[in-house]
Amino acid sequence: MKKNKFVSNKDKKEAANRNRQANFDSRPHQKKKEEFAKINGGVFVYSKPLSVADLSKAINVPVNAIIKYLFMNGQMVTINQMLDDETIGTICLEYGYDFKKEKIVDAEHFEELEIEDDPKDLRERAPIVTVMGHVDHGKTSIIDAIRHTNVAAGEAGGISQAIGAYQKDVHGKKITIIDTPGHAAFTAMRARGADVTDICVLVVAADDGVMPQTIEAINHAQAANCQMIVAINKMDKAGADPRRVKEELMQHNVIAEEYGGDVLMVEVSAKTGQGLDDLLETILLKAEMMELKANPNRYAIGTVLEANLDKGEGPKATFLVQNGTLNASDYVVVGEIYGKIRRMTNEYGQIVKTAGPSTPVSVIGLSAVPNAGDRFMSFPSEKEAKEIAEKRALAKKAEEQAGTAARSLEDLNNLVTSGSIQNINVIVKADTDGSAEALKSSLEKLSNDQIKVHVVAAQAGAINDNDILLAQASGSIIYGFNIRPDARISQKAAEAGIEIRPHRIIYELIDEMTDLMKGMYKAEQVENVTGQAEIRHIYKITHVGTVAGSYVTSGLIKAGEKIRLLRAGVIVYEGKLGSLKRFKDDVKEVKEGYECGFTIDGYNDIKEGDIIEGYEMVVKE
Repeated sequence: MKKNKFVSNKDKKEAANRNRQANFDSRPHQKKKEEFAKINGGVFVYSKPLSVADLSKAINVPVNAIIKYLFMNGQMVTINQMLDDETIGTICLEYGYDFKKEKIVDAEHFEELEIEDDPKDLRERAPIVTVMGHVDHGKTSIIDAIRHTNVAAGEAGGISQAIGAYQKDVHGKKITIIDTPGHAAFTAMRARGADVTDICVLVVAADDGVMPQTIEAINHAQAANCQMIVAINKMDKAGADPRRVKEELMQHNVIAEEYGGDVLMVEVSAKTGQGLDDLLETILLKAEMMELKANPNRYAIGTVLEANLDKGEGPKATFLVQNGTLNASDYVVVGEIYGKIRRMTNEYGQIVKTAGPSTPVSVIGLSAVPNAGDRFMSFPSEKEAKEIAEKRALAKKAEEQAGTAARSLEDLNNLVTSGSIQNINVIVKADTDGSAEALKSSLEKLSNDQIKVHVVAAQAGAINDNDILLAQASGSIIYGFNIRPDARISQKAAEAGIEIRPHRIIYELIDEMTDLMKGMYKAEQVENVTGQAEIRHIYKITHVGTVAGSYVTSGLIKAGEKIRLLRAGVIVYEGKLGSLKRFKDDVKEVKEGYECGFTIDGYNDIKEGDIIEGYEMVVKE
C-alpha cells in the first residue's frame, strides 16, 4: 500500500514562490539584455541619460570632437558629464543622425508598463474616489457619516491632517474613498505620474456656494481628466439653495445633467444623513458605466498615498493597490527603495494577509520612507527587489545630473516651429477676478485649427505653491498679470522647470502668445530680477518722507535701481529706489541676509509686510 507523501508548510511556500517566479519571468516586458543606445537606419535611438563618453561610443565620434563642438557653442563639458536630451539631439544632428528617445518598459521602469491582461483574468474592482472641495464645506464630515465613525473630531481643529483611505460596502460592492488634506496633495501625486483617482466627488456647501478652493478643486479635477460627481452638502441649513450652487458651477464648465450637461449632482447633508445613500449609489452607477476592472492574480502594482517615520515601527506607508494582489511578506520596490512587508493592516488597524485591486493598506518593512505619489511593485525575491531599487537610484541620480529642459517660451516656440505640439497649457494669475476672466477669454480665442490655447486655471491672487504643482502636472506656463512671485516661489518654479511670465499690459501678453503660436517668439530683452527685500518697519521722518526698514531676502538691492512694490503678490507701484542706507551710512547695494533702510522716489504709501523687488532689463545673448 502506497503511503501519502507528507508536504510541509515550508515546501508549500517554496512551491508557491516558484510559481510566482515563473509568472514573473514569463512577462512579455521582462528583458534579459537591454540596449540603451543604438543606431537604427540613420536614427540614433537611446533610452536613458548618457555621458559624453557614452554618446561618443554609441555614435562613433571621438570624445574630443564632441567636447570641442560643445565648447565652440558655449558649453563646457567633461568626458564623464551627463548630457540632457536637448544636447544629445544637437550633437546627433551635427554628425548626421536623427534622434529618438524611447521609453524603457521593463521591471526597472514599472511606471511605464502598459499592463495587458487576458480579458478572462479581469475582475470588477472598486472605484477609487477622491473627495475635494472648499475648507469647511464638509468633505471629512461626509466621509465620517459614510463610515459611521468620528474622524473629524479627532483631528486638530476638525481639519484633515493626513491622507486617509477607506473602503465602504454598498449592496455587496466596495467603494474606496480617499480624503485629501488639500488639492496640492492631489496634484503633487499627479505631478509624479500617479493617477490614482477614478471619480472625484466635489463637495459644495448649499448655503455658501462656489468658493475659491471650490474653483481650485475643479481646476485640478479637470486637469486630471477625472470623472466628477458634485455633492451639494448642508441641505439641512435654512439658507440652502442648491439651484444657486448649480448655476454658479455652470460658470466653471461644471454643468448638471438637468441643465444639459453630464455631471451628476446629489443633494446631501452629512449632519442628518440625507442623500448619502443616493451619493453612494451614484458613485456605483458612474463606476459601472466606466467598467473598472483589474487582474487580482498577478504581481501587485500601485501608489503610495502617504508615508511617515514611526518612532517604534520605522518607515510606514499607506499603499493603494491598483492591480494584482499584495501579500504579507512580499518584497516590494517603492521609488528608489525596497523592503519586505513585515506587517499589513487595513484602515481599522486589523492585520490582513492580502490586498487586492483598489484596496488601501498600511505597511511596515521598507528600508526608508518613500514619497507620496511614488509607485510600488512587488517582486518574487529580495535579491531582485534590491538590485532593481539600486538601478533606479542610479538612474535617478543620472537624470538629476543631466537636468531637464524647462518649459520656457523658447522651448515651446521650438516645439511649435517643429510641429511637435498641438496644445499650449497656461495658468493665469491676476490682481482681480475681472482681469483673470478677461485674459482667459482672450487667450482661448487665439486657438486655431493647428494649436489650441488651454487655460488650465484663471484666478485672482498671488502665485503660490499650488500653482507651481498644477503647472508641473499639466505642463503649463504661468502668466502673472499685475502679479509678481516672491523669492521663494521664483526659486521653486526654477527648480521645477516652470516659467513665470509677468505682464502689466494685456495686449503685450496677447501679442506674446500670438507670436508663440506662429513660432515667431523672440526674446530680445529680458528682465533680470536683482533681489527682493521685505519691509519690516515704517519710519516717518520730517523732510525725508517714509523710510522702510527692511531685510534683504534674496539677491541684492541697489541704490537708484528700478523697483516694484508688491503687496500680497500684487504690484501696487513701480518706480525708482531713492536713498539706501546701512545704519547711518549711504551704501550702493545691500546683499541677501542684511538689513537696510530705503526710500522710494515720489512714493510714501508703504506698509509693513510689503515686498520691494529690484530689476533691470538686459539684452539676451
